[in-house]
Amino acid sequence: MRTFKKNVLSTLAIGSAALIALTGCGGSDNGSSDTEGSGFTPRTAGQLTVCSDVPYEPFEFKKDGEIVGLDIDIANEIASDMDLKLSVITAGFDSIESGLFKTQCDIAMSSISITDARKANMDFSEPYLDDDLMLVARKGSGITDVESAKGKRVAVQQATTGEKYGKEQGLETIGYEDSGLQLQALTSNKADAALGNQSVLRYAIADKPDFEVVQEIQTGEKLGVAVPKDSAELLDKVNSTLDRLKSSGDLDKMTDKWLGQK
Repeated sequence: MRTFKKNVLSTLAIGSAALIALTGCGGSDNGSSDTEGSGFTPRTAGQLTVCSDVPYEPFEFKKDGEIVGLDIDIANEIASDMDLKLSVITAGFDSIESGLFKTQCDIAMSSISITDARKANMDFSEPYLDDDLMLVARKGSGITDVESAKGKRVAVQQATTGEKYGKEQGLETIGYEDSGLQLQALTSNKADAALGNQSVLRYAIADKPDFEVVQEIQTGEKLGVAVPKDSAELLDKVNSTLDRLKSSGDLDKMTDKWLGQK
């Protein structure tokens, strides 16, 4: 969800998910030093490197040659508060969920729901957004809720809470690597419905009158910024920025700017 360009210069470093999964990327500090004596050393000097699963509208996606979105706006603010430039590396969500992002990135932001299972692999900031699940389908499909979607083809994104929930409910899920492919399957009739986070799906069908929300599923999901385990100094800095954005009202402005809009 959203857009992020303030006064911070975003440096685009686009890598593949396979690179994240297969390499340990040694020598990552490149001679960097602790940021302002905080005990946090960026993997690349002068940069805050974030791993993100692009595209995942409206959180992170390419527009006019730049990666933009809600997560990027927030990441830019975190980098700015640390006097660093933002560098974005594209990573598959499975690499992020497993905690492997730490081999290349300082933090991960990709609409990551905070779960107990993920906490075993990474630490999380305080939540910055509530984001439950949603089921969408083509109008007139006969699908009215999760129960009526059983036996139908339900598109989900791999390694997400939507996929996990769908399988728990006995749905015939079809997993896609990213949300763009998931939604393409729905609009091209390769899937009968799509299950995922409300923020993403509501945004995706905002300009598609043939599709509708058939069920909102209250799961209590909250999104957070992921950092490698035992990175207390870095986590403090991330939370400090989030606190500032919340108290100033800027976080509300960012979410209003991106959620449900094209």
